[in-house]
Amino acid sequence: MNKITHILLLACFTLLAGNTLKAQDQDLLKMVDDSANTNTKKKSWSSGAFKSSRVINGQSMEMIGKGVLDVRILHRFGLLSNGAENFFGLDEASMRMGFDYGLTSNLTIGVGRSTLNKELDAFLKFRPVRQGTGGGSPVSIVWVSGITLHTMKWADTARKNLFSSRIAYYNQVIFGRKFSNAFSMQLSPIMVHRNLVTNADDENNTWALGIGARLKLTKRTAFVVDYHPILAGREPGTKDPLSVGFDIETGGHVFQLHFSNSTGMNEKAFLTGTTNDFWKGDIRFGFNLSRVFQVGKK
Repeated sequence: MNKITHILLLACFTLLAGNTLKAQDQDLLKMVDDSANTNTKKKSWSSGAFKSSRVINGQSMEMIGKGVLDVRILHRFGLLSNGAENFFGLDEASMRMGFDYGLTSNLTIGVGRSTLNKELDAFLKFRPVRQGTGGGSPVSIVWVSGITLHTMKWADTARKNLFSSRIAYYNQVIFGRKFSNAFSMQLSPIMVHRNLVTNADDENNTWALGIGARLKLTKRTAFVVDYHPILAGREPGTKDPLSVGFDIETGGHVFQLHFSNSTGMNEKAFLTGTTNDFWKGDIRFGFNLSRVFQVGKK
């Protein structure tokens, strides 16, 4: 083998070795970069699944912030089917005024007063699991427990009326997920217990499944659905509450226009007292207004 052949073979070997070492160096650098990116990737919480702490009637998976006071006015008019004589229901009105306060970012308390049956209500809302982005839980889990108090005078004063007969309770678990910036959905099994029912053979416990969804339409508007099919213990003559509406965000306000077959606006009222059939046109127009104030330390 002559000298030129040796030189050519040496050059080829050097070129191949250099390419191999360069490829190995690039692979090692890529592994280091991937590892660094993995270690520095920050986990964050998902937010804005719903623009309000309520879908329409029912609670949503969203919480209000620590030290935030949410003043809520819920308004429901009469039946649209009443026609022009009753100005399509606008001559009648039922409302609930509520005050919700964020003790922490995961714990909220609230109180409210409804004109229907002159009911007082209070609730506690706790989020033990929050949906994460870049890792963590794929869903948020929220627990809600509440109580209502009927304050109207007894219709039958001849019988022995107990204070406990005015009280009802409810417990609810919300499983929700923000699938994208445009769509969120939640499922929420809920149980309402009434100490006093209409008839002796009626069920004291009513079970329902809340279904809530939000579809973002524009930067500040969204379409929302709030449906509660009754699973067991239905009050005779009642229907499944269904509400559809539009959220409109205006700075510190969330203004919601909606259509619903329910008159009551607390859990006991709309789950056990909805007598109108949405699919037969027994629909009421209403609006919800939410205004938040930072009153406590963030």
